[in-house]
Amino acid sequence: MTRVRMGMVGGGEGGFIGRIHRLAAALDGEVELVCGAFSADPERSRRSGAAWGLDPARVYPDWQVLLAAEAARPAAERAEFIAVVTPNHLHLPVAAAALEAGFAVFCEKPATRDLAEARALAEVVAASGRPFALAHTYAGYPLVHEARARIAAGELGRVRRVVVEYQQGWLAADPGGEPWRLDPARSGPSGCLADIGVHAFHLAEFVTGLEVAELAADLAAVVPGRRVEDDAAVLLRFAGGARGVLLASQVSPGEENGLRIRVYGERAGLEWFQEAPNTLWLKGNDRPAARLTAGGPWLGKVARALTRTPPGHPEGYIEAFANLYRAFAAAVRAGGRHAPPEAAWLPGIREAVRGMAFVDAALASSRAGGAWRALPADLAEEKTP
Repeated sequence: MTRVRMGMVGGGEGGFIGRIHRLAAALDGEVELVCGAFSADPERSRRSGAAWGLDPARVYPDWQVLLAAEAARPAAERAEFIAVVTPNHLHLPVAAAALEAGFAVFCEKPATRDLAEARALAEVVAASGRPFALAHTYAGYPLVHEARARIAAGELGRVRRVVVEYQQGWLAADPGGEPWRLDPARSGPSGCLADIGVHAFHLAEFVTGLEVAELAADLAAVVPGRRVEDDAAVLLRFAGGARGVLLASQVSPGEENGLRIRVYGERAGLEWFQEAPNTLWLKGNDRPAARLTAGGPWLGKVARALTRTPPGHPEGYIEAFANLYRAFAAAVRAGGRHAPPEAAWLPGIREAVRGMAFVDAALASSRAGGAWRALPADLAEEKTP
């Protein structure tokens, strides 16, 4: 199997998420990084490419030069997709230009700064006919898929309650020098929800198979002087009647990456925690709690396919991220906008628009004192990989 050729915009030396993308893309040997514009600083981009052993001729000073130069290369050697790992304000221009130039796109989340930009990107994706994927990493964990499959099979009964939270503490004190995530011009009008709340929102919908119909939100900039929220509490009403609570905070001291979901149905409940990702708990009033672990024969087909090691050999964040890249490689090989079966679960443009609709509705609700707000009905309907 030939490796799918990847270009990257952003993610240069010293950056956290660019390194994660490179490691995840390389893990299964199905993706090869061949080019990039790794920084707005051309010298930093050059140093990054040199450190990773890339051909100097394919380390570009900016993303515009990258797209033009790669598009001009013979089809057998040019990049086949572009990974966009920049601050939020560049997601729309880079992703749209890449799609229009004939490249597939794998984009960091959130897809854009706001809902209007997400809808604009959806139009470009639809017109391009090229695969588009969104880096909702936590959808790559095997036991997240196991939870999803068991709920879909009716093991919990009708879902009544969803509790999802994402707690971090790294912004509990002012970090100084205002990171771009706290700058509305680059992050968009939301801080915490756009950064981590969209992960919690996507996980709730992905695991339950239900969609949020309306919400009521209370957002706050807890640290004085911040221009975007760093703490959020959101009540959720799902289509079909289930209720939910979503908590997202980056000002909770002592919390590291506390993404947790609990789902309760008529007959049973389940719980998954990202910091202990190889365990899924099933609970009921008529039985002891059951601990399911990754890698075992008791898991369903999809969860087993996403697991690389035998039981007792922990897998984590890089492997989950790599599952997204492996699925996306299959989508790129398929060549069209419809995902092959092994990539059908991959978050795409529909999830991108829904995530920004969630943020938009939460901002509006909080401004209105916590009034209920419906998520718009005219979201992208067709899922594109």
